[in-house]
Amino acid sequence: MRLLLTIIITISLGAHASAQGFKTAAEVGLFGGGGYYIGDINPTKHFIYSKPAYGLIFRYNLSTRYNLRFNATYGNVYANDASSDDAFQVNRNLSFKSKILELGFGVELDLLKYRITDMKYPFTPYFFYQFAYTRINPKTDYNGNEVALQPLSTEGQGSGIAGTKRNRYSLNQFTVPMGIGIKFNLRKRVAVSIEYGIRKTFTDYLDDVSGNYLDNDVLTGFRGPLAAELADRSTDGATAGFNRGNPTNKDWYSFYGIMLTFKPFKPDICDMRGWR
Repeated sequence: MRLLLTIIITISLGAHASAQGFKTAAEVGLFGGGGYYIGDINPTKHFIYSKPAYGLIFRYNLSTRYNLRFNATYGNVYANDASSDDAFQVNRNLSFKSKILELGFGVELDLLKYRITDMKYPFTPYFFYQFAYTRINPKTDYNGNEVALQPLSTEGQGSGIAGTKRNRYSLNQFTVPMGIGIKFNLRKRVAVSIEYGIRKTFTDYLDDVSGNYLDNDVLTGFRGPLAAELADRSTDGATAGFNRGNPTNKDWYSFYGIMLTFKPFKPDICDMRGWR
């Protein structure tokens, strides 16, 4: 609801700016950088385990301060307990990787007056706030193969056993991207942005780790021996009912990098006087 209100206010302010003579403009661009995640297998360390990310961005400049933006971003996240300096994680010995596809829409607010078409206003810091569809698919390496974890119900999801999740988690998630950046014109109609954004998710299973260990024999009967093997990879052996993860904290992921954008349309797409 807050995002929707922000978008409505942004469009209204942009319409007011257009009425005062600002010509709306569209710009398109490419993004390249990295991505990482924060969760049970990497609780606190930013930028560690970073993997490449890339994407496309479309901005619609409503005024010198307010923009709508759409982005499509593809990246990978990864983490490994064996690389931790925490004894509990080293013993737990879990790891995961996931491809992430994100389609986001929201607003971008410039802190200074800025126009990609005007070298009089060539530079500004900014922040953005979005709503996004995100596709995840946590996997792990096992005997030289990648194995998808969600179908295995490694914590008994969907088994009906007391203390387990009622349903398996969805690979389709809604997230809230937010972040900061700085952009500047290389020349009229061409700009570079340096951006960092973190994504709030509403799942604790981006890494397939959240709740408690299930009894290995029970999990074997429910999903087979592979599920039990990948649920408990601890070096000293785990105990059913004990913590495998922390269910009180949701997972996060981030994308950061550089965008090159340009305004491809001439003249401007439209203004308050109509289409041109």
